[in-house]
Amino acid sequence: MIPSTREEALAALEDFVPRMPAYAAGRNYVGRPAVSLLSAAIRHRLILEEEVVERSLAAHPFSRIEKWLQEMVWRTYWKGWLEARPGVWDSFVQRVDDLRTHQPTDVLKRADDVAAGRSGVAAMDRFARELLETGYVHNHARMWWASFWIHVERLPWELGAAHYLEHLNDADPASNTLSWRWVAGLQTKGKTYLVRRSNLEKYCDSLESDGLERLEDGRVSAVEVHEYADLNVRPLVPVESGGPDAPCVLWLHEDDLLPEVGPLASARPTFVVAIGPTADRVSRFRRTAMDDGLRRASAHFGCPAHVVSSVDEFVGLSGGRPVVAFAPFVGPAQALAAELQSRVSCTFVRRAWDERHFRRATRGFFPFWAAVSKELK
Repeated sequence: MIPSTREEALAALEDFVPRMPAYAAGRNYVGRPAVSLLSAAIRHRLILEEEVVERSLAAHPFSRIEKWLQEMVWRTYWKGWLEARPGVWDSFVQRVDDLRTHQPTDVLKRADDVAAGRSGVAAMDRFARELLETGYVHNHARMWWASFWIHVERLPWELGAAHYLEHLNDADPASNTLSWRWVAGLQTKGKTYLVRRSNLEKYCDSLESDGLERLEDGRVSAVEVHEYADLNVRPLVPVESGGPDAPCVLWLHEDDLLPEVGPLASARPTFVVAIGPTADRVSRFRRTAMDDGLRRASAHFGCPAHVVSSVDEFVGLSGGRPVVAFAPFVGPAQALAAELQSRVSCTFVRRAWDERHFRRATRGFFPFWAAVSKELK
């Protein structure tokens, strides 16, 4: 079960603690219970990265769970990398819009068929349907499917990334966009991820044979993918490090649903407000998580909590009061923040974990990991 509340996330973490040492050996096997299923809870911060790290190290020595810890902080690295290069996200959003508007009809039709699980390669179609039905796909299967989309079906990577962003419960603008760029060969120059039949046969417990000949080792070749992104590095946007000491409106957004833990815990909101998602399947998951965050925030701060449908409604409800929130990350929530800032006074607060680690995400992951791991050992 994918945890969609803080209580469920904490229980899932405790359930996974005994299995952490086995993560390195089992994490790539699709269909086996070697992964934590905590990704969506961490993405929306029903549970914090540092909580998971602290609990992990309280139970096991660093050397036994290094791969687990390393994978844990990949999300932080991706976020920090994108925070310094917001033009990559802006370029991606523009590119998706352009492709949907100007691609030939037959290309868009094929993209729709592959996304719906009608490619003719049974294994890939199973993963496609799993995404649509559950909002979850194992990370290794995500890599295979992304490579299939790009290097076998020869479809624009941006359309595949947008499809994942729409349907994954743990859809994260940084992790999703940059991982697709990596598979395409853009994120790390000279490195392209190619799906191989032998890899699927090794790591899948069961594998349908229909269409597998298209994935034979040596048959799949890399597509030449053009770089459209704005890669210019920008300074990390300064935000506050502590919570406000005056009455305010607390904005609860999907990037951080844990205001009662951390620098906002002592805030004095008149009420808590969320701008609610629509009612599709993934948004129902997000709405459950959001409702859990609103319930906890209302209890902690002793004030009402509301869900509104738009920035206009938010501004009207705020009545001119100053707004405080955790700093949203590059992506849709940050776009909402920009719109709010143009209408009302806003204070954004960054968690110490983000402030410390984002500044380290200047180069590749492994220099980043070398710096982070020194703190964890």
